Amino acid sequence: EALLQQGLGKGASYQTTVVWGPNGPIENTLRFPDEPVRHKILDLMGDLATLGAGLRAHIVAIKSGHNTNMRLVKKIAASFNEAGQVAAKPGGTLLDVREIAKILPHRFPFLLVDKVIELDGYRRAVGIKNVSFNEPFFQGHFPDQPIMPGVLQIEAMAQLAGVLLMRKSENQAKVAVLLSLDGVKLRKSVVPGDQLRLEVETIKVKARTGEVFARATVDGQLVAEANMKFMLMDGQ
Repeated sequence: EALLQQGLGKGASYQTTVVWGPNGPIENTLRFPDEPVRHKILDLMGDLATLGAGLRAHIVAIKSGHNTNMRLVKKIAASFNEAGQVAAKPGGTLLDVREIAKILPHRFPFLLVDKVIELDGYRRAVGIKNVSFNEPFFQGHFPDQPIMPGVLQIEAMAQLAGVLLMRKSENQAKVAVLLSLDGVKLRKSVVPGDQLRLEVETIKVKARTGEVFARATVDGQLVAEANMKFMLMDGQ
C-alpha cells in the first residue's frame, strides 16, 4: 500500500507479486516451492540488464535486493569504462576477427571487419578494415587503378552495425539484414594500403528492426557515410 500511495508499482497486487507475511504469502499461494528464490533471480537479471552490455559471469547472490544489485551494476559499469579507455588506444582490440565471426554469419572473402576497437554498450561501435592489395575485388576494380567499391565500404559499415545490434542476448540467434539506406555519400576513394576506420551509432532499435548512422574515415578524412535500417531476422 505504501508504494501504491507513492505512485509506484501501479500494476502490482498481492496476486502478481509475492508479499511475505508472518505466516507465509499474503493473499496468494506459491506456484513453486522455490518461488521467492526465482523472484530474486529475476530481480538480479533485470538489474544486470541495465548495464546495456552482455555479461558472461558466475554470480552468487546472498540476501540480495535492488539496492545491492545496482551497487554491483555500478561497479561493473565502472570496470567497463576503464576497459573502454584501454581499448581506445592505438592497436587496442576488443573483438578480433575470430570473435567477430562468432557474431556475424559472413566469411572470407566477404567478412569486411578485421577488428572492433571500441564498444559503448549497444550505442556505439568502432571497427577497423585494413584494405590490402590482395583483396579479391581489386582484380577487376580496377586492374590499373585499384579502388575499393563504394558498395563494399557501405557493406563494411553495415557489418559493424550487425556486430553492434546482434551483441544483445535476445538478438544473438538473429541475422541483421539490410533493409534500406538513406543519405549515402561517398566522398573519397579508398585504395590499397588504406585503413578504413568504421564508426556506427545506434539511432533506434526495436524487437524486429534497427537503425544506425554509420561513417567511415581514412587518416581522419571522411570517405563514406549513411543512415542504415535493418531487419532482424531469425537465423536458421
